[in-house]
Amino acid sequence: MQPKRDTLHEIRAVMIGKKQFENVGDGLLVRAPAKINLSLLIAGKRPDGFHEIETLMTKVNFCDEILIEKGNKAGIELVCKVPLWAPEGKDNLVYKAAEMLLRNHGQSPNIRITLTKNIPAGSGLGSASSDAAATLLGLNKYLDLQLPHAELAKLATQLGSDVAFFLDGPVAFCTGRGEKIKKLKKDFIFCALLILPDISVSTQKVYANYTHEPALYERLSGEINGLIKKNRVDLVTKICANMLEKSCLSLYKQLAELKAKIESLGVKPLHLTGSGSALFRVFEEKNEKKADEHKRKLKKISCKSVIVRSTRW
Repeated sequence: MQPKRDTLHEIRAVMIGKKQFENVGDGLLVRAPAKINLSLLIAGKRPDGFHEIETLMTKVNFCDEILIEKGNKAGIELVCKVPLWAPEGKDNLVYKAAEMLLRNHGQSPNIRITLTKNIPAGSGLGSASSDAAATLLGLNKYLDLQLPHAELAKLATQLGSDVAFFLDGPVAFCTGRGEKIKKLKKDFIFCALLILPDISVSTQKVYANYTHEPALYERLSGEINGLIKKNRVDLVTKICANMLEKSCLSLYKQLAELKAKIESLGVKPLHLTGSGSALFRVFEEKNEKKADEHKRKLKKISCKSVIVRSTRW
């Protein structure tokens, strides 16, 4: 389901300079940022059926918002608001995160959680995982549980592969299924043009369609790991390595055609983030004017986009 209004410009303006937590009356507002994969390599398939990955991820200031308040009903009440649709109730990862944290720590307060959904599902931006992490962080703070990071991380890994990344950051090298997090000491400050096609991608289908290329993995892994050790994240983005891209674009021909059309306008190189469908082009921190120029080129085609920045949290 699509947004009822085009709010991307408004979202961009609102997110600049904001912190992750903000007191709103008696409630707590938590911002759940999107992520982009600056690189994504597949090392092979694990015995448990999952794929072993190596990915360099960073958060951007394009966020969902979660408002935690005292509820008027027993238990957890989840309300989802536009501009984008999200499932209400126990199917939502926000509800699952809240239920798991409260149950595991003997809590039974009346909680009302309002999720404002800005990040589209199936875009590879990690929105559901970020929402879950924001819920864990927010409830820990709102209820003053004082749970250590290690305890929250344990819960996060049970909720999904990417959830643990969103507990920390803003830039990290993630391995395993994505749950093994190595935070980078040096932040990567940038702006990016984020393109949001009206296409929802199934991560499960993309992985199922993936054909492993061991030689490509070995070459890219050696190159990227070497750059990370030198703190040259900026050079990693120039490699434009996403080993899931071929699988995703072969499944979603419309996305492949759109990517080619955008690049023909001079908006390139474009990266696919995660398993797709969002595309992005990274610029240096002080080069937002160039990002704006590229964004204007997209007026020739019907495609939503927003300029984002790296976060410091």
